[in-house]
Amino acid sequence: MTKGHELSKNNLAPWAHHGIYIIMRDTPTEEKDNQPKRKVPRKATAKYLGNVARFYLERYATTEQGLRQYLMRKVNLSAREHDTDPQEGIVIIDDLIKKFLALNYLNDERYAEGRSGSLHRKGKSLRAIKQDLTIKGVPEDLISKAVNLIQEESTNPDLEAAISYARRRRMGPYRLEEAREERRDRDLAALGRQGFSYAIAERVILAEDIEDLEHEAGMD
Repeated sequence: MTKGHELSKNNLAPWAHHGIYIIMRDTPTEEKDNQPKRKVPRKATAKYLGNVARFYLERYATTEQGLRQYLMRKVNLSAREHDTDPQEGIVIIDDLIKKFLALNYLNDERYAEGRSGSLHRKGKSLRAIKQDLTIKGVPEDLISKAVNLIQEESTNPDLEAAISYARRRRMGPYRLEEAREERRDRDLAALGRQGFSYAIAERVILAEDIEDLEHEAGMD
């Protein structure tokens, strides 16, 4: 037996005097004690839901549906952990939504206009913008109003957005000349995935003169 495996009297069983050696190991309680404890969900009281709703609205722009879904997750967690009634949580959420609408903390029209403008500047097509707002829970009439606002402010919204996207990603005419042909099909596909028509994608990626392209989109 090596020095590293020497046995002491403290870790030998009583049968040692018969020549039978059984190593008694300590229970690894320290490992269990060091494990992180599960975070218990809070009970979904009116006070708690009001606090988390205000905190959420201070940090994130959201829609009426977005806030409702967030709070309902809290209610469902509380129901599983504390056996609270989800229906009571729904009533509390309804009251909070009404309150925040009255205070103008929630405003789907403002949200739609702000988000659609931001997405357009980042290079999203009108089609992609509509899909995004739909997922966020914005009513269809407010989506149409937000998109119409973009169309009023832009000569060619999709061409402008496609140019912005290509410029940010250094695609097409914004790419080094020696790499354009090799990346042509990939650049066209990338714009297609953003929701742009093939005609728009081709106009941007195959453009020979950047100034002419941006002038056409009203970006000069």
